[in-house]
Order: sequence, then C-alpha cells, then structure tokens
Amino acid sequence: MILATADFQTAGRGQAGNSWESEAGKNLLFGLLFHPREVEAKRQFILSQAMALSVCETLSGYAKDICVKWPNDIYWKDRKICGMLIENTLIGRCIENCIIGAGININQQTFCSDAPNPVSLRQITGKEEEPVFILADIIKRFKDYYRNIQQGRTEDIARSYREQLYRCNGFHLYQDADGVFEAEIHDVEPTGHLVLTDRNGITRRYAFKEVSHLIPSGTNPSAPFVL
Repeated sequence: MILATADFQTAGRGQAGNSWESEAGKNLLFGLLFHPREVEAKRQFILSQAMALSVCETLSGYAKDICVKWPNDIYWKDRKICGMLIENTLIGRCIENCIIGAGININQQTFCSDAPNPVSLRQITGKEEEPVFILADIIKRFKDYYRNIQQGRTEDIARSYREQLYRCNGFHLYQDADGVFEAEIHDVEPTGHLVLTDRNGITRRYAFKEVSHLIPSGTNPSAPFVL
C-alpha cells in the first residue's frame, strides 16, 4: 500500500464532481493506493465498506453518533464530517488498482463553501486533535479489514456496515426521479445498491446518485434539503 497525505488542497474533488473544502493545516487529507487483485470487480464495494467502517470506528473513539451514510460518507448526526472518493482500475473480472481518497474535518471551525451541513471533530468535541494519530488508527483498521477480505471473510464487514448506517432504522424521507417518499433501509447489496422499502411495502433498488436523503433544515424543519 502507498499512502499520501496533504496539509492543503486547491481543488478537492468528491463523488460525482462535488467539491471538498478544507482549511490549510486543519484537517486530514489522504490518498491510499493498493492492488486488490483478489477482489472481483462485481464485489468492489466491499473495499468501500471497509474504509468507511475504518473511518467511522476511529472517529467513534472521539465522539458519539458517528455513522456511515450510504455509500461511504461519514456523518455525525445529520452533518457530514468525512467524504471519500474511490476509483478502481479493472482488468477482466478483477481489480488492478484501487485509489481511495478521503477528507476528514478535524480541527476546522468555520466553513465558507455552500455545502449544506459540514461539521468538524473540533466543533463536536470542543477539542483540537492531532490528525496523524487519527490517520494511523484508520490505516491500521483498514489493513485488518483488508486481510479479512483477502481471506474471503467479508460477512462481518457487510454486517457491521449495515449496523452503522445512517438512518439504519425506521422510516425517513427520500427523493428519487419520481419525487419524495418515505422508506426504511431494507438492505445494501454486495454490489453496493441500496434497497429501500416504502410505506406501501414496495421494494425500491438504487445505484449511487439515483436516490437522495432528505434532511430537515435546522432553521426550517418543514423545508428539508437534499443530500
């Protein structure tokens, strides 16, 4: 594995072309390159789950209410503390290269972008933390998960991911191409598809960006915003 870190980025990139704001020297920005050739392309989402769990579990040692928002954002309550971008190069049925890039808000106290709900660890706890220690914990956890993946032991990863999902229980507001609806999470498939069950008992299956969470605005709960 090759690990790279940065104190500052000028063009932070997230999923689907989204941007990522990070104040210089305040946060944790890292990229990880490795070659998971033993992982079939159709099972590549397990790598995303493993990194999401590694970050979630590490941050849970500093604050309560940390969770994973499908597919791999990390949230504190209804606010985003970490985003990641995972890109794979495929050869045949297997993965040749995997690059995981992540940005974690650690010590930043003011956010200036138009992102609707950022939060940092310092805003949650009131304490300044050392990003290098947080990174070391994340990488250790990920290596442990990756060894399990290499040995074919993925059931516990999938189960832990499901248990730590944002809105893992109960009905909540979602929005797809047909409009707003209420549903509960039924499953996350090995392919990464999110399976919801709506109020009518109808199962709905979504790929990334085909459905959005609706979260009540702090200033106007009757006017939710889309995530």
